[in-house]
Amino acid sequence: MGNLISTFLPADLFDRTSNCVGEQANYVWGLEKNLRVLETELHKLTRARDDLKTKVEVEEQRPRTRRTNQVAGWLEDVQKLETEFTELERVRAHEIDRLCLGGLCSKNFVSSYNYGTQVVELTDRVINLKKDGEKIEVVVEKAPDGAAIELPVEHTVVGQELLLDRVWRCITDEENNRGIIGLYGIGGVGKTTLLKQVNNNFCHQQHNFDVVIWAAASTLQDDIGKRIGFSEDQSWAKKSPQDKAVDIASILSRRKFVLLLDDIWKPIHLTELGVPLQKLNDGSKVVLTTRSAGVCDQMDAEKVEVYSLAHDKAWELFQEMVDRSTLDSHTGIPELAETLARECGGLPLALKTVGRAMKSQRKVGDWKRAIHKMRTSASKFSGMKEEVFSRLKFSYDSLSTDELRSCLLYCCLYPEDYEIPKRDLIDYWISEGFVYDFDGGCDFIDDLLHACLLEEEGDDHVKMHDMIREMSLWIACTVDKEEQNFLVRAGVELTEAPKFEEWEGAKRVSLMGNGIRSLLEIPTCPRLVTLLLGGNRIEEITDGFFQSMSSLRVLSLRGNFPLRTLPSGISGLVSLHHLDLSSTNITGLPQELKALEKLRYLNLDYTRFLSIIPHQLISGFSKLEVLRLLSRGRWSVIEGNVLCDDAEPLMKELLGLKHLNVLSWTFRSSLAVQKFLKYPKLVSITQSVMVCQCESPPFNVLHLAYMENLQELRISDSNLEEMKTDSTEEVKKLFQSGFRSLDRVVIWSCKKMKDLTWLVFVQILKQLRIVFCTETEEIISVDKLRDISKIIGSEHNFFAQLESLTIKWGRNLKSVYPNPLPFPKLKKIEVRECRQLKKLPLNSSSAKERRVVIEGSKKWWEELQWEDQATQNAFSSGVVLGDDFH
Repeated sequence: MGNLISTFLPADLFDRTSNCVGEQANYVWGLEKNLRVLETELHKLTRARDDLKTKVEVEEQRPRTRRTNQVAGWLEDVQKLETEFTELERVRAHEIDRLCLGGLCSKNFVSSYNYGTQVVELTDRVINLKKDGEKIEVVVEKAPDGAAIELPVEHTVVGQELLLDRVWRCITDEENNRGIIGLYGIGGVGKTTLLKQVNNNFCHQQHNFDVVIWAAASTLQDDIGKRIGFSEDQSWAKKSPQDKAVDIASILSRRKFVLLLDDIWKPIHLTELGVPLQKLNDGSKVVLTTRSAGVCDQMDAEKVEVYSLAHDKAWELFQEMVDRSTLDSHTGIPELAETLARECGGLPLALKTVGRAMKSQRKVGDWKRAIHKMRTSASKFSGMKEEVFSRLKFSYDSLSTDELRSCLLYCCLYPEDYEIPKRDLIDYWISEGFVYDFDGGCDFIDDLLHACLLEEEGDDHVKMHDMIREMSLWIACTVDKEEQNFLVRAGVELTEAPKFEEWEGAKRVSLMGNGIRSLLEIPTCPRLVTLLLGGNRIEEITDGFFQSMSSLRVLSLRGNFPLRTLPSGISGLVSLHHLDLSSTNITGLPQELKALEKLRYLNLDYTRFLSIIPHQLISGFSKLEVLRLLSRGRWSVIEGNVLCDDAEPLMKELLGLKHLNVLSWTFRSSLAVQKFLKYPKLVSITQSVMVCQCESPPFNVLHLAYMENLQELRISDSNLEEMKTDSTEEVKKLFQSGFRSLDRVVIWSCKKMKDLTWLVFVQILKQLRIVFCTETEEIISVDKLRDISKIIGSEHNFFAQLESLTIKWGRNLKSVYPNPLPFPKLKKIEVRECRQLKKLPLNSSSAKERRVVIEGSKKWWEELQWEDQATQNAFSSGVVLGDDFH
């Protein structure tokens, strides 16, 4: 028969099936029998699957449990085999008929042989998969705590307790098959606060979700990606939205999730973000807030209206905002206060801001005037939005000075939901003339926080509620347009600048956070004082662009990486106080900058290609107060025709700047530090230092210890000298007065150092980041610390002020410190790609009464060793796990 088959088969196939007469002939001639065997084995497998699934579903009824990955993967594999069998069944009759009618023709035999092979192979896989299922012993595991990250929020808004309970039941009720829930209501009614409370419920109540994701409308996809771990993959940020969606779907399709979307203005195409809609049929949920009931309808969401507060609840909230002593200070005030609360229309945001504005007003006349102002202001506007704004504007009007009001309006120049760095904001305010110094700026920020007009985001950032931002834009662009007149198109995905007719008459223009590539037209805007162009992709600015901006005080080009040269026309900015060129690719500073005689602030941080600074250019800025020069690039000074690669000529130039009071500086050798230390004035004003590319000789970081105002230290690509403790007097001096102001340390790609024990002298350290330090084995050496403790007389309580610890790509790191530490201020630990770091310096008393967020990969977390079960329990509630895909 083999010869007969060879007559019909192509030579290559016959060669590959030369044993066809024996076992492999069975693929064809035993096809019907093999199909019956496959059916039998598949029935056995599906019965085993049903038994296991029933067992899993019973176990999953227990709180905070979920099926193991082994079980979930096995059930998925069974489903795949069933799908393959269905496909084989679909063509079964056709293949058998083909074999019966013409089994020995070449074409039919090849087809039958291939089909028969698939049947036998699938049978083997079914049998093996059934055996794998029989080995499964543990079917469920404790679901990881910390499915959600707790968000800072005031206690539940008075009157919304029942609403919170209703939303929670909509999410957790397994009988509710609506996958999308929409919370809608007018601005300021408390939707965001309610959604934050929902999020925080997942930190404190039992549920069976794997991950809870908070995302703001302006950064939806990136927020989702960050929450599930993709932000750690540097290449991910460069991917297209479509590729990001594929990545997100690959993770979420394996998890039961809750996606919380805040402040949605138009229907969202969830699949374009990467949200697998099929999971919404399997218990996952999307909860969104919006001002439009129509958005809920278009997204087929279950609608939940967030109402204004009833008067009794509104009055209760208002009283919480006003000092009790104020209400008791005069018998007539409580009645007036209740009337004023009624004028807030039941809006929690208005009740809070107006209440705070009246917090200490103890004169009856002040309360009467406030009521009159609220009533007359609201009557001027007929639209719903304007009525809300008018109530919020009362708090703006109640601010103590025009400067403070200007500072508030300035915040609306940033994109919506933007976390605004306090230092940058205050630098702008100083340059604009709103405040005189950094301390005054901090006081203003405190005033705005106290008035509920800004929100705090950690210690270093603030944020503007979207309604307060809209109100501020309304004031600047409509109510007070003649005086203010803002043009704000920040973070709205522009690829071209607005038509320059729109610029006419503008006082402040913000185009931050877009994709603008060039500025080729010449606007006419003689009133323009502020121009914020940061975070675009500008690579070309026409020479005449600045020619009619003689009043410009603030210009930011920060973060325009393609920008390599400045137009010579920049010399026309004769009123400029503030120039930010940080994070651009400019290669040199043009001589034309000499015309900027009023310049007070110059930021050249992270200009890695900056190589030329003309001699006497910087010293020509006689009014300069702030100079920032942190850069991994190697800038040099041109003196005549000679290129001076030594930084000392620039140091000498700076000595002549009488008003310079803030300096950021870069060192590339220990010798450069020694030269710098010869100039006490420069040492005294240095706030930030970068040490980079110092290989030989090794850099001694302790040389920087006595810079009394040094707040930030960044060290990269450098070989650090090992700390020695043989000088008793030096150790005592370091402990008493070293690093007195330093609170932020970043160490990047320092590959030769074994430990960082010198950090114990940084006694107010708040933020520590250690990245790509591949040879570091321990952060604090026990032996070295013991030697230090002998000298200072006791064991030093280091890291007592630490709030944030980040360690990434430390392949040899085994220990932060072997013993538990108190960490009274700790808020967050993040560990990535540190496979040998098996234990953290924590016990159940560490960070007592403070919830600490711990971020890392799931595999690292599962292998982490704990002091005891109580310690693991104490820190499990804040864990944020991502997948390892680096």
